[in-house]
Amino acid sequence: MPKVKALINIENVVASATLNQKVDLNAVVRSYPGVEYRPEQFPGLVFRLKRPKTATLIFNSGKMVCTGAKSEKEARRAVLKVIKELKKGGIIIIGKPELKIQNIVASASLGGMIDLEKAAYSLERTMYEPEQFPGLIYRMNEPKVVILLFASGKLVCTGAKREQDVYDAVHKLHEILEDKNLIFYE
Repeated sequence: MPKVKALINIENVVASATLNQKVDLNAVVRSYPGVEYRPEQFPGLVFRLKRPKTATLIFNSGKMVCTGAKSEKEARRAVLKVIKELKKGGIIIIGKPELKIQNIVASASLGGMIDLEKAAYSLERTMYEPEQFPGLIYRMNEPKVVILLFASGKLVCTGAKREQDVYDAVHKLHEILEDKNLIFYE
């Protein structure tokens, strides 16, 4: 077991939702003048919420992408709140959205220094080119995530589909680094 418990922060959860119907984006703009919609630049409308602090892209196909949530639960809440707001604004929405978590990005600190040179040799599926980028890129198979690992012991984990995958991946990596004597504590 690792000597130090990793501090993990979920930074961003990206969720997609499908309404299975067309949405009149111009009608949304009429009901909510605060939304951002410039169809000549981008086909989606940006619907921002203050709580939870998120931005949801809405396309006329009925597809939505929510970013900025700090948990899976918050992403779900944001999408449902946007739909509730659309209904309040007179937009007819039939049925419930199909929601899917696409990506979870988290940061963590392992509490020790890491020998990235040695780690590049000891771990499989890594990329480390310090002249290009100061971190080691580690592709984990199970759970399927990509971890950017820095000499400071800080890391960024991306590609997770569930919050539990983030925790599992960070703890698994921490144990591997311990077992291979690649992490050093002051």
